[in-house]
Amino acid sequence: MAYTLSKWSLAPLYPGYDSPELQNAFDLIEEQVTSFEGVRGKLKPDISTEQFLEIMRASEETTRVANKLYSFAGLSFTADTQDQAALSLQARVQQFLAEVENRTLFFSLWWKELDDADAKRLMNISGDYRYYLYALRLFKPHTLSEPEEKVVNLKNVTGPEALNTLYDAITNRYVFKMEVDGETRELTESELYSYRYRAEPELRARSYQEQLRVYGNDAPILGQMYQTRVRDWHNENIVLRKFNSPIAARNLSNDVPDEAVDALLNVARRNARIFQRYFKLKAKYVGVDKLRRYDIYAPVARSRKLYEFETAANMVLESFGAFDPMLAELAQRVFDQNRLDSEIRKGKRGGAFCWSVLPDMTPWVLVNYQGTAREVATLAHELGHAIHSMLASHHSTFTFHSSLPLAETASTFGEMMLTDKLLAEETDESVRRDILFKQMDDAYATIIRQSFFALFEKQAHEMVLKNASVDELAAAYFENLKEQFGDSLELSDEFKWEWVSIPHIYQTPFYVYAYAFGQLLVFSLYQQFKAEGESFKPRYLRILSAGGSEAPEKILGDAGINIRDPKFWQGGFDVLDGLVKQLEKLPVG
Repeated sequence: MAYTLSKWSLAPLYPGYDSPELQNAFDLIEEQVTSFEGVRGKLKPDISTEQFLEIMRASEETTRVANKLYSFAGLSFTADTQDQAALSLQARVQQFLAEVENRTLFFSLWWKELDDADAKRLMNISGDYRYYLYALRLFKPHTLSEPEEKVVNLKNVTGPEALNTLYDAITNRYVFKMEVDGETRELTESELYSYRYRAEPELRARSYQEQLRVYGNDAPILGQMYQTRVRDWHNENIVLRKFNSPIAARNLSNDVPDEAVDALLNVARRNARIFQRYFKLKAKYVGVDKLRRYDIYAPVARSRKLYEFETAANMVLESFGAFDPMLAELAQRVFDQNRLDSEIRKGKRGGAFCWSVLPDMTPWVLVNYQGTAREVATLAHELGHAIHSMLASHHSTFTFHSSLPLAETASTFGEMMLTDKLLAEETDESVRRDILFKQMDDAYATIIRQSFFALFEKQAHEMVLKNASVDELAAAYFENLKEQFGDSLELSDEFKWEWVSIPHIYQTPFYVYAYAFGQLLVFSLYQQFKAEGESFKPRYLRILSAGGSEAPEKILGDAGINIRDPKFWQGGFDVLDGLVKQLEKLPVG
Protein backbone atom coordinates (compact mmCIF):
# COMPACT_ATOMS: atom_id res chain seq x y z
CA MET A 1 0.00 0.00 0.00
CA ALA A 2 1.22 3.54 -0.79
CA TYR A 3 1.38 5.90 2.17
CA THR A 4 1.37 9.65 1.54
CA LEU A 5 1.18 12.76 3.72
CA SER A 6 -2.48 13.57 4.17
CA LYS A 7 -5.20 15.25 6.19
CA TRP A 8 -7.62 13.05 8.13
CA SER A 9 -11.33 12.67 7.45
CA LEU A 10 -13.75 13.43 10.29
CA ALA A 11 -16.71 12.20 8.20
CA PRO A 12 -17.11 9.03 10.34
CA LEU A 13 -18.06 11.40 13.17
CA TYR A 14 -20.16 13.97 11.25
CA PRO A 15 -20.18 15.11 7.59
CA GLY A 16 -19.69 18.80 8.48
CA TYR A 17 -20.53 21.77 10.69
CA ASP A 18 -23.94 22.36 9.07
CA SER A 19 -24.93 18.71 8.60
CA PRO A 20 -28.32 17.46 9.83
CA GLU A 21 -26.45 14.61 11.55
CA LEU A 22 -24.59 17.08 13.76
CA GLN A 23 -27.78 18.91 14.76
CA ASN A 24 -29.50 15.55 15.34
CA ALA A 25 -26.76 14.67 17.85
CA PHE A 26 -27.68 17.71 19.96
CA ASP A 27 -31.36 16.77 19.70
CA LEU A 28 -30.71 13.12 20.56
CA ILE A 29 -28.72 14.00 23.68
CA GLU A 30 -31.49 16.42 24.74
CA GLU A 31 -34.05 13.62 24.34
CA GLN A 32 -31.91 11.06 26.18
CA VAL A 33 -31.16 13.43 29.07
CA THR A 34 -34.84 14.34 29.47
CA SER A 35 -35.59 10.63 29.73
CA PHE A 36 -32.67 10.06 32.14
CA GLU A 37 -33.93 12.81 34.46
CA GLY A 38 -36.99 10.62 35.01
CA VAL A 39 -34.96 8.00 36.92
CA ARG A 40 -34.16 10.39 39.79
CA GLY A 41 -37.15 9.13 41.80
CA LYS A 42 -36.12 5.49 41.32
CA LEU A 43 -32.70 5.91 42.96
CA LYS A 44 -33.12 4.14 46.29
CA PRO A 45 -30.65 1.99 48.28
CA ASP A 46 -32.67 -1.15 47.49
CA ILE A 47 -32.89 -0.45 43.74
CA SER A 48 -33.07 -3.71 41.78
CA THR A 49 -30.00 -4.85 39.88
CA GLU A 50 -32.03 -4.86 36.63
CA GLN A 51 -33.10 -1.24 37.08
CA PHE A 52 -29.56 -0.20 38.00
CA LEU A 53 -28.03 -1.81 34.90
CA GLU A 54 -30.71 -0.19 32.73
CA ILE A 55 -29.71 3.23 34.15
CA MET A 56 -26.01 2.51 33.51
CA ARG A 57 -26.69 1.51 29.91
CA ALA A 58 -28.72 4.69 29.34
CA SER A 59 -25.91 6.79 30.83
CA GLU A 60 -23.36 5.10 28.57
CA GLU A 61 -25.50 5.68 25.48
CA THR A 62 -25.61 9.43 26.15
CA THR A 63 -21.87 9.45 26.84
CA ARG A 64 -21.25 7.81 23.45
CA VAL A 65 -23.05 10.59 21.56
CA ALA A 66 -21.44 13.26 23.76
CA ASN A 67 -17.96 11.82 23.06
CA LYS A 68 -18.59 12.00 19.31
CA LEU A 69 -19.79 15.60 19.52
CA TYR A 70 -16.91 16.71 21.74
CA SER A 71 -14.37 14.91 19.57
CA PHE A 72 -15.66 16.32 16.30
CA ALA A 73 -15.40 19.85 17.71
CA GLY A 74 -11.97 19.25 19.28
CA LEU A 75 -10.44 17.50 16.27
CA SER A 76 -11.78 20.18 13.90
CA PHE A 77 -10.18 22.87 16.07
CA THR A 78 -6.76 21.13 16.24
CA ALA A 79 -6.76 20.66 12.45
CA ASP A 80 -7.12 24.44 12.08
CA THR A 81 -6.93 26.53 15.26
CA GLN A 82 -7.76 29.67 13.26
CA ASP A 83 -11.03 28.27 11.84
CA GLN A 84 -13.83 30.44 13.27
CA ALA A 85 -16.49 27.79 12.60
CA ALA A 86 -14.46 25.23 14.59
CA LEU A 87 -13.94 27.71 17.43
CA SER A 88 -17.64 28.52 17.50
CA LEU A 89 -18.64 24.84 17.50
CA GLN A 90 -16.18 24.03 20.27
CA ALA A 91 -17.63 26.78 22.48
CA ARG A 92 -21.18 25.61 21.75
CA VAL A 93 -20.36 21.97 22.53
CA GLN A 94 -18.56 22.81 25.78
CA GLN A 95 -21.51 24.90 27.00
CA PHE A 96 -24.07 22.28 25.93
CA LEU A 97 -22.22 19.36 27.55
CA ALA A 98 -21.69 21.29 30.80
CA GLU A 99 -25.47 21.76 30.97
CA VAL A 100 -25.97 18.06 30.22
CA GLU A 101 -23.55 17.15 32.99
CA ASN A 102 -25.48 19.34 35.40
CA ARG A 103 -28.80 17.73 34.51
CA THR A 104 -27.42 14.21 35.03
CA LEU A 105 -25.27 15.04 38.04
CA PHE A 106 -27.83 13.68 40.48
CA PHE A 107 -26.88 10.09 39.58
CA SER A 108 -23.16 10.29 40.46
CA LEU A 109 -23.99 12.22 43.65
CA TRP A 110 -26.49 9.54 44.70
CA TRP A 111 -23.95 6.83 43.87
CA LYS A 112 -21.19 8.39 45.98
CA GLU A 113 -23.55 8.77 48.97
CA LEU A 114 -24.82 5.17 48.83
CA ASP A 115 -23.73 3.03 51.79
CA ASP A 116 -20.87 0.58 51.22
CA ALA A 117 -23.00 -2.58 51.42
CA ASP A 118 -25.47 -1.50 48.73
CA ALA A 119 -22.69 -0.09 46.56
CA LYS A 120 -20.83 -3.40 46.78
CA ARG A 121 -24.02 -5.34 45.90
CA LEU A 122 -24.51 -3.25 42.75
CA MET A 123 -20.82 -3.23 41.75
CA ASN A 124 -20.73 -7.03 41.97
CA ILE A 125 -23.32 -7.33 39.19
CA SER A 126 -22.19 -4.39 37.06
CA GLY A 127 -19.67 -6.24 34.89
CA ASP A 128 -17.41 -3.88 32.98
CA TYR A 129 -18.91 -0.83 34.70
CA ARG A 130 -17.50 -2.01 38.05
CA TYR A 131 -14.20 -0.11 38.11
CA TYR A 132 -15.83 3.06 36.74
CA LEU A 133 -18.32 2.94 39.61
CA TYR A 134 -15.59 2.13 42.13
CA ALA A 135 -13.45 5.07 40.92
CA LEU A 136 -16.40 7.47 41.23
CA ARG A 137 -16.68 6.64 44.92
CA LEU A 138 -13.02 7.55 45.49
CA PHE A 139 -14.09 11.17 45.00
CA LYS A 140 -16.72 11.05 47.76
CA PRO A 141 -14.58 13.09 50.25
CA HIS A 142 -14.03 15.76 47.58
CA THR A 143 -17.59 16.03 46.22
CA LEU A 144 -19.72 19.12 46.79
CA SER A 145 -23.49 19.52 47.00
CA GLU A 146 -25.51 19.29 43.78
CA PRO A 147 -26.00 23.10 43.42
CA GLU A 148 -22.27 23.67 44.06
CA GLU A 149 -21.23 21.01 41.52
CA LYS A 150 -23.50 22.63 38.94
CA VAL A 151 -21.91 26.02 39.51
CA VAL A 152 -18.41 24.48 39.12
CA ASN A 153 -19.39 22.82 35.83
CA LEU A 154 -20.73 26.06 34.38
CA LYS A 155 -17.76 28.04 35.72
CA ASN A 156 -15.34 25.64 33.97
CA VAL A 157 -16.81 26.44 30.53
CA THR A 158 -16.07 30.15 30.78
CA GLY A 159 -13.07 29.64 33.07
CA PRO A 160 -10.28 27.08 32.46
CA GLU A 161 -11.78 25.62 29.25
CA ALA A 162 -12.12 29.08 27.68
CA LEU A 163 -8.63 29.99 28.90
CA ASN A 164 -7.16 26.85 27.29
CA THR A 165 -8.90 27.56 23.97
CA LEU A 166 -7.56 31.11 24.09
CA TYR A 167 -4.02 29.87 24.85
CA ASP A 168 -4.20 27.49 21.86
CA ALA A 169 -5.62 30.16 19.55
CA ILE A 170 -2.91 32.67 20.54
CA THR A 171 0.09 30.33 20.42
CA ASN A 172 -0.92 28.44 17.26
CA ARG A 173 -1.21 31.65 15.26
CA TYR A 174 2.43 32.55 15.99
CA VAL A 175 4.61 32.89 12.90
CA PHE A 176 8.31 32.27 13.49
CA LYS A 177 10.93 33.93 11.28
CA MET A 178 14.32 32.35 10.94
CA GLU A 179 17.25 32.73 8.61
CA VAL A 180 18.10 29.49 6.80
CA ASP A 181 20.66 29.28 3.98
CA GLY A 182 20.80 33.08 3.69
CA GLU A 183 17.05 33.63 3.41
CA THR A 184 14.48 34.49 6.08
CA ARG A 185 11.73 31.88 6.24
CA GLU A 186 8.31 31.97 7.91
CA LEU A 187 7.80 28.76 9.87
CA THR A 188 5.14 27.01 11.93
CA GLU A 189 6.23 25.94 15.41
CA SER A 190 6.59 22.31 14.26
CA GLU A 191 8.84 23.39 11.38
CA LEU A 192 10.85 25.59 13.75
CA TYR A 193 11.30 22.66 16.16
CA SER A 194 12.81 20.48 13.45
CA TYR A 195 15.90 22.73 13.30
CA ARG A 196 16.95 21.92 16.87
CA TYR A 197 17.85 18.41 15.70
CA ARG A 198 20.05 19.65 12.85
CA ALA A 199 23.83 19.28 12.67
CA GLU A 200 24.45 23.04 12.20
CA PRO A 201 24.93 24.70 15.63
CA GLU A 202 23.74 28.10 14.44
CA LEU A 203 20.42 26.64 13.18
CA ARG A 204 19.84 24.90 16.52
CA ALA A 205 20.50 28.14 18.39
CA ARG A 206 18.30 30.22 16.08
CA SER A 207 15.43 27.73 16.44
CA TYR A 208 15.36 28.09 20.23
CA GLN A 209 16.10 31.83 20.20
CA GLU A 210 13.22 32.56 17.84
CA GLN A 211 10.74 30.40 19.76
CA LEU A 212 11.74 31.94 23.10
CA ARG A 213 11.73 35.46 21.60
CA VAL A 214 8.15 35.09 20.36
CA TYR A 215 6.86 33.42 23.53
CA GLY A 216 8.95 35.80 25.67
CA ASN A 217 7.30 38.82 24.00
CA ASP A 218 3.91 37.49 25.10
CA ALA A 219 5.17 36.12 28.43
CA PRO A 220 3.42 38.81 30.54
CA ILE A 221 0.08 37.76 28.98
CA LEU A 222 0.75 33.99 28.83
CA GLY A 223 2.17 34.10 32.35
CA GLN A 224 -0.92 35.86 33.63
CA MET A 225 -3.07 33.21 31.95
CA TYR A 226 -1.05 30.58 33.81
CA GLN A 227 -1.48 32.38 37.13
CA THR A 228 -5.25 32.46 36.53
CA ARG A 229 -5.23 28.73 35.69
CA VAL A 230 -3.35 27.96 38.90
CA ARG A 231 -5.69 30.07 41.04
CA ASP A 232 -8.71 28.38 39.48
CA TRP A 233 -7.16 24.95 40.19
CA HIS A 234 -6.51 25.99 43.80
CA ASN A 235 -9.98 27.46 44.32
CA GLU A 236 -11.72 24.34 43.06
CA ASN A 237 -9.46 21.56 44.31
CA ILE A 238 -8.01 22.91 47.55
CA VAL A 239 -10.58 25.45 48.81
CA LEU A 240 -13.76 23.70 47.67
CA ARG A 241 -12.85 20.02 47.31
CA LYS A 242 -10.35 19.87 50.18
CA PHE A 243 -7.52 18.01 48.46
CA ASN A 244 -4.35 18.22 50.55
CA SER A 245 -2.19 19.43 47.64
CA PRO A 246 -2.66 20.59 44.03
CA ILE A 247 -1.02 17.43 42.62
CA ALA A 248 -3.20 15.16 44.80
CA ALA A 249 -6.22 16.10 42.67
CA ARG A 250 -4.46 14.78 39.54
CA ASN A 251 -3.20 11.69 41.38
CA LEU A 252 -6.73 10.73 42.42
CA SER A 253 -8.11 11.22 38.90
CA ASN A 254 -5.28 8.91 37.74
CA ASP A 255 -6.04 6.58 40.69
CA VAL A 256 -2.34 6.51 41.53
CA PRO A 257 -1.29 6.81 45.20
CA ASP A 258 0.46 10.05 46.22
CA GLU A 259 3.19 7.81 47.65
CA ALA A 260 3.94 6.32 44.21
CA VAL A 261 4.15 9.75 42.50
CA ASP A 262 6.38 11.11 45.28
CA ALA A 263 8.65 8.08 44.91
CA LEU A 264 8.88 8.60 41.13
CA LEU A 265 9.68 12.33 41.35
CA ASN A 266 12.18 11.93 44.21
CA VAL A 267 14.06 9.17 42.37
CA ALA A 268 14.06 11.23 39.16
CA ARG A 269 15.50 14.24 40.98
CA ARG A 270 18.30 12.12 42.46
CA ASN A 271 19.16 10.65 39.06
CA ALA A 272 19.47 13.91 37.11
CA ARG A 273 23.25 13.35 37.41
CA ILE A 274 23.05 10.43 34.93
CA PHE A 275 21.96 12.88 32.24
CA GLN A 276 24.47 15.49 33.35
CA ARG A 277 27.14 12.85 32.75
CA TYR A 278 25.57 12.06 29.40
CA PHE A 279 25.58 15.71 28.24
CA LYS A 280 29.27 16.02 29.12
CA LEU A 281 29.95 12.86 27.08
CA LYS A 282 27.85 14.09 24.17
CA ALA A 283 29.85 17.33 24.00
CA LYS A 284 32.89 15.27 22.91
CA TYR A 285 30.93 13.67 20.06
CA VAL A 286 29.48 16.98 18.94
CA GLY A 287 33.03 18.39 19.01
CA VAL A 288 32.71 21.12 21.66
CA ASP A 289 34.13 21.58 25.15
CA LYS A 290 30.68 22.08 26.59
CA LEU A 291 27.17 21.78 25.15
CA ARG A 292 24.88 24.78 25.12
CA ARG A 293 21.23 24.20 26.05
CA TYR A 294 20.58 24.66 22.32
CA ASP A 295 22.65 21.53 21.60
CA ILE A 296 21.10 18.81 23.75
CA TYR A 297 19.32 17.19 20.77
CA ALA A 298 22.22 17.72 18.35
CA PRO A 299 22.86 14.69 16.13
CA VAL A 300 26.19 12.92 16.52
CA ALA A 301 26.08 11.45 13.00
CA ARG A 302 27.70 13.43 10.22
CA SER A 303 24.91 12.70 7.76
CA ARG A 304 21.34 13.89 8.23
CA LYS A 305 19.25 10.92 7.20
CA LEU A 306 15.66 11.61 6.14
CA TYR A 307 12.92 9.05 5.62
CA GLU A 308 10.13 9.34 3.06
CA PHE A 309 6.73 9.06 4.73
CA GLU A 310 5.99 5.78 2.93
CA THR A 311 9.29 4.32 4.22
CA ALA A 312 8.49 5.53 7.74
CA ALA A 313 5.00 4.02 7.72
CA ASN A 314 6.30 0.66 6.49
CA MET A 315 9.12 0.61 9.06
CA VAL A 316 6.69 1.28 11.92
CA LEU A 317 4.18 -1.32 10.74
CA GLU A 318 6.93 -3.92 10.24
CA SER A 319 8.35 -3.31 13.73
CA PHE A 320 4.88 -3.79 15.26
CA GLY A 321 4.31 -6.89 13.14
CA ALA A 322 7.61 -8.42 14.27
CA PHE A 323 6.32 -8.35 17.86
CA ASP A 324 2.82 -9.55 16.98
CA PRO A 325 1.08 -9.40 13.56
CA MET A 326 -2.12 -8.30 15.31
CA LEU A 327 -0.46 -5.02 16.39
CA ALA A 328 0.45 -4.19 12.77
CA GLU A 329 -3.10 -4.99 11.65
CA LEU A 330 -4.54 -2.61 14.25
CA ALA A 331 -2.14 0.20 13.30
CA GLN A 332 -2.96 -0.39 9.62
CA ARG A 333 -6.59 0.53 10.35
CA VAL A 334 -5.51 4.11 11.16
CA PHE A 335 -4.13 4.44 7.61
CA ASP A 336 -6.88 2.47 5.87
CA GLN A 337 -9.68 4.50 7.48
CA ASN A 338 -8.01 7.88 6.89
CA ARG A 339 -7.67 8.68 10.59
CA LEU A 340 -4.15 10.17 10.28
CA ASP A 341 -3.36 13.87 9.79
CA SER A 342 0.35 13.92 8.94
CA GLU A 343 0.97 17.01 6.79
CA ILE A 344 2.34 20.42 7.87
CA ARG A 345 -0.15 23.31 7.61
CA LYS A 346 -0.42 26.82 8.98
CA GLY A 347 -2.94 26.94 11.81
CA LYS A 348 -2.69 23.20 12.48
CA ARG A 349 -1.80 22.36 16.06
CA GLY A 350 1.87 21.52 16.54
CA GLY A 351 3.18 18.34 18.13
CA ALA A 352 1.39 15.01 17.98
CA PHE A 353 -1.45 13.14 19.69
CA CYS A 354 -3.84 10.21 19.46
CA TRP A 355 -7.53 10.87 20.17
CA SER A 356 -9.73 7.89 21.05
CA VAL A 357 -13.46 8.60 20.73
CA LEU A 358 -15.32 5.33 21.35
CA PRO A 359 -14.21 1.75 22.02
CA ASP A 360 -15.55 0.58 18.65
CA MET A 361 -14.06 3.45 16.61
CA THR A 362 -10.52 3.54 15.23
CA PRO A 363 -8.76 6.50 16.90
CA TRP A 364 -7.62 9.68 15.13
CA VAL A 365 -3.88 10.45 15.09
CA LEU A 366 -2.17 13.80 14.45
CA VAL A 367 1.54 14.20 13.63
CA ASN A 368 3.53 16.91 11.84
CA TYR A 369 5.80 14.74 9.70
CA GLN A 370 9.03 16.16 8.22
CA GLY A 371 11.12 13.04 7.65
CA THR A 372 13.61 12.79 10.52
CA ALA A 373 14.23 9.63 12.54
CA ARG A 374 12.67 11.46 15.49
CA GLU A 375 9.43 11.94 13.54
CA VAL A 376 9.43 8.28 12.50
CA ALA A 377 9.61 7.50 16.24
CA THR A 378 6.74 9.94 16.91
CA LEU A 379 4.64 8.11 14.33
CA ALA A 380 5.38 4.82 16.13
CA HIS A 381 4.56 6.48 19.47
CA GLU A 382 1.14 7.80 18.42
CA LEU A 383 0.18 4.60 16.58
CA GLY A 384 1.14 2.78 19.79
CA HIS A 385 -1.50 4.86 21.59
CA ALA A 386 -4.04 3.88 18.93
CA ILE A 387 -3.19 0.17 19.31
CA HIS A 388 -3.58 0.46 23.10
CA SER A 389 -7.06 1.91 22.63
CA MET A 390 -8.10 -0.71 20.06
CA LEU A 391 -6.87 -3.59 22.23
CA ALA A 392 -9.24 -2.32 24.95
CA SER A 393 -12.21 -2.04 22.56
CA HIS A 394 -14.11 -4.83 24.36
CA HIS A 395 -14.60 -2.56 27.38
CA SER A 396 -17.36 -0.01 27.94
CA THR A 397 -17.19 3.64 26.92
CA PHE A 398 -16.43 4.37 30.59
CA THR A 399 -13.55 1.90 30.93
CA PHE A 400 -11.72 1.49 27.60
CA HIS A 401 -9.58 4.63 28.09
CA SER A 402 -6.35 3.88 29.94
CA SER A 403 -5.48 6.09 32.90
CA LEU A 404 -2.81 8.73 32.15
CA PRO A 405 0.14 6.92 33.82
CA LEU A 406 -0.50 3.73 31.82
CA ALA A 407 -1.43 5.62 28.66
CA GLU A 408 2.23 5.94 27.63
CA THR A 409 2.93 2.18 27.86
CA ALA A 410 2.11 1.02 24.32
CA SER A 411 3.37 4.23 22.72
CA THR A 412 6.79 4.12 24.36
CA PHE A 413 7.09 0.36 23.88
CA GLY A 414 6.30 0.96 20.18
CA GLU A 415 9.17 3.44 19.93
CA MET A 416 11.57 0.95 21.49
CA MET A 417 10.53 -1.77 19.03
CA LEU A 418 11.16 0.67 16.17
CA THR A 419 14.59 1.57 17.60
CA ASP A 420 15.52 -2.12 17.70
CA LYS A 421 14.51 -2.43 14.05
CA LEU A 422 16.53 0.64 13.05
CA LEU A 423 19.62 -0.67 14.87
CA ALA A 424 19.25 -4.13 13.34
CA GLU A 425 19.01 -2.80 9.76
CA GLU A 426 21.36 0.19 9.81
CA THR A 427 24.85 -0.52 8.41
CA ASP A 428 26.30 3.01 8.71
CA GLU A 429 28.12 3.07 12.08
CA SER A 430 27.70 6.84 12.49
CA VAL A 431 23.92 6.53 11.99
CA ARG A 432 23.82 3.57 14.44
CA ARG A 433 25.65 5.70 17.00
CA ASP A 434 23.17 8.50 16.37
CA ILE A 435 20.27 6.10 17.09
CA LEU A 436 21.85 5.09 20.42
CA PHE A 437 22.37 8.73 21.36
CA LYS A 438 18.81 9.51 20.29
CA GLN A 439 17.57 6.89 22.77
CA MET A 440 19.23 8.85 25.56
CA ASP A 441 17.98 12.17 24.16
CA ASP A 442 14.43 10.79 24.16
CA ALA A 443 14.83 9.37 27.66
CA TYR A 444 15.93 12.82 28.83
CA ALA A 445 12.96 14.49 27.11
CA THR A 446 10.46 11.97 28.47
CA ILE A 447 11.76 11.31 31.98
CA ILE A 448 13.94 14.04 33.48
CA ARG A 449 12.50 16.98 31.53
CA GLN A 450 8.91 15.96 32.35
CA SER A 451 9.73 15.17 36.00
CA PHE A 452 11.31 18.60 36.43
CA PHE A 453 8.26 20.19 34.77
CA ALA A 454 6.15 18.48 37.46
CA LEU A 455 8.53 19.72 40.17
CA PHE A 456 8.25 23.24 38.73
CA GLU A 457 4.44 22.97 38.68
CA LYS A 458 4.43 22.01 42.37
CA GLN A 459 6.58 25.05 43.17
CA ALA A 460 4.68 27.40 40.82
CA HIS A 461 1.30 26.50 42.35
CA GLU A 462 2.70 27.45 45.78
CA MET A 463 4.30 30.66 44.48
CA VAL A 464 1.19 31.94 42.67
CA LEU A 465 -0.79 31.71 45.91
CA LYS A 466 1.87 33.89 47.52
CA ASN A 467 1.28 36.44 44.74
CA ALA A 468 4.49 35.73 42.80
CA SER A 469 4.87 37.81 39.65
CA VAL A 470 5.41 36.34 36.20
CA ASP A 471 9.06 37.40 36.43
CA GLU A 472 9.43 35.55 39.75
CA LEU A 473 7.92 32.40 38.21
CA ALA A 474 10.41 32.73 35.33
CA ALA A 475 13.29 33.04 37.82
CA ALA A 476 12.06 29.91 39.66
CA TYR A 477 11.88 28.02 36.36
CA PHE A 478 15.44 29.07 35.54
CA GLU A 479 16.61 27.72 38.94
CA ASN A 480 14.77 24.49 38.14
CA LEU A 481 16.78 24.24 34.89
CA LYS A 482 20.06 24.92 36.74
CA GLU A 483 19.37 22.05 39.16
CA GLN A 484 18.38 19.79 36.27
CA PHE A 485 21.55 20.42 34.22
CA GLY A 486 24.12 21.20 36.93
CA ASP A 487 27.43 22.15 35.31
CA SER A 488 26.86 19.87 32.29
CA LEU A 489 26.01 22.65 29.82
CA GLU A 490 25.73 26.39 29.24
CA LEU A 491 22.27 27.77 29.93
CA SER A 492 21.33 31.10 28.37
CA ASP A 493 19.01 33.54 30.09
CA GLU A 494 16.14 33.40 27.56
CA PHE A 495 15.27 29.84 28.69
CA LYS A 496 13.57 31.37 31.71
CA TRP A 497 10.53 31.83 29.38
CA GLU A 498 10.39 28.20 28.22
CA TRP A 499 7.62 27.31 30.70
CA VAL A 500 5.03 29.57 29.01
CA SER A 501 5.43 27.45 25.85
CA ILE A 502 4.44 24.17 27.57
CA PRO A 503 0.72 23.59 26.80
CA HIS A 504 0.31 20.68 29.24
CA ILE A 505 0.88 22.80 32.34
CA TYR A 506 -2.02 25.01 31.24
CA GLN A 507 -4.40 22.41 29.87
CA THR A 508 -3.89 19.46 32.21
CA PRO A 509 -2.00 20.46 35.37
CA PHE A 510 0.41 17.74 36.59
CA TYR A 511 -0.20 15.61 33.48
CA VAL A 512 3.51 15.58 32.71
CA TYR A 513 4.66 12.99 35.26
CA ALA A 514 2.65 10.42 33.29
CA TYR A 515 5.38 10.53 30.61
CA ALA A 516 8.12 9.71 33.11
CA PHE A 517 5.91 7.04 34.70
CA GLY A 518 5.26 5.44 31.31
CA GLN A 519 8.88 5.54 30.09
CA LEU A 520 10.36 4.04 33.28
CA LEU A 521 7.62 1.40 33.32
CA VAL A 522 8.42 0.50 29.71
CA PHE A 523 12.14 0.16 30.50
CA SER A 524 11.17 -2.44 33.09
CA LEU A 525 8.78 -4.22 30.71
CA TYR A 526 11.27 -4.12 27.84
CA GLN A 527 13.95 -5.71 30.02
CA GLN A 528 11.47 -8.49 30.80
CA PHE A 529 10.70 -8.89 27.09
CA LYS A 530 14.41 -9.22 26.25
CA ALA A 531 14.89 -11.79 29.02
CA GLU A 532 11.72 -13.85 28.43
CA GLY A 533 10.92 -13.52 24.73
CA GLU A 534 7.63 -15.10 23.63
CA SER A 535 6.42 -15.88 27.15
CA PHE A 536 6.38 -12.15 27.97
CA LYS A 537 3.97 -11.19 25.17
CA PRO A 538 0.66 -12.42 26.67
CA ARG A 539 1.39 -10.55 29.92
CA TYR A 540 2.16 -7.33 28.04
CA LEU A 541 -0.96 -7.61 25.87
CA ARG A 542 -3.05 -8.21 29.02
CA ILE A 543 -1.79 -4.90 30.46
CA LEU A 544 -2.84 -3.08 27.28
CA SER A 545 -6.16 -4.91 26.93
CA ALA A 546 -7.14 -3.87 30.45
CA GLY A 547 -7.55 -0.28 29.22
CA GLY A 548 -9.00 1.67 32.15
CA SER A 549 -11.01 -1.24 33.58
CA GLU A 550 -8.87 -1.57 36.73
CA ALA A 551 -6.71 0.62 38.96
CA PRO A 552 -3.20 1.12 37.50
CA GLU A 553 -1.69 -0.23 40.71
CA LYS A 554 -3.67 -3.47 40.33
CA ILE A 555 -2.99 -3.86 36.58
CA LEU A 556 0.75 -3.48 37.23
CA GLY A 557 0.68 -5.44 40.48
CA ASP A 558 -0.69 -8.42 38.53
CA ALA A 559 2.41 -8.06 36.29
CA GLY A 560 4.69 -8.14 39.38
CA ILE A 561 5.37 -4.38 39.57
CA ASN A 562 5.19 -2.35 42.81
CA ILE A 563 4.82 1.34 41.87
CA ARG A 564 5.19 2.53 45.49
CA ASP A 565 8.69 1.10 45.76
CA PRO A 566 11.50 3.58 44.92
CA LYS A 567 13.60 0.53 43.90
CA PHE A 568 11.24 -0.10 40.97
CA TRP A 569 11.74 3.45 39.65
CA GLN A 570 15.48 3.25 40.30
CA GLY A 571 15.56 0.13 38.11
CA GLY A 572 14.59 2.25 35.10
CA PHE A 573 17.40 4.71 35.84
CA ASP A 574 19.84 1.80 36.21
CA VAL A 575 18.99 0.85 32.60
CA LEU A 576 19.83 4.43 31.55
CA ASP A 577 23.03 4.40 33.58
CA GLY A 578 23.99 1.22 31.68
CA LEU A 579 23.25 2.93 28.35
CA VAL A 580 25.53 5.85 29.26
CA LYS A 581 28.29 3.40 30.27
CA GLN A 582 27.86 1.67 26.90
CA LEU A 583 28.22 5.01 25.10
CA GLU A 584 31.25 5.95 27.22
CA LYS A 585 33.05 2.85 25.87
CA LEU A 586 32.50 3.81 22.21
CA PRO A 587 35.47 5.42 20.46
CA VAL A 588 34.96 9.14 19.80
CA GLY A 589 35.29 10.12 16.15
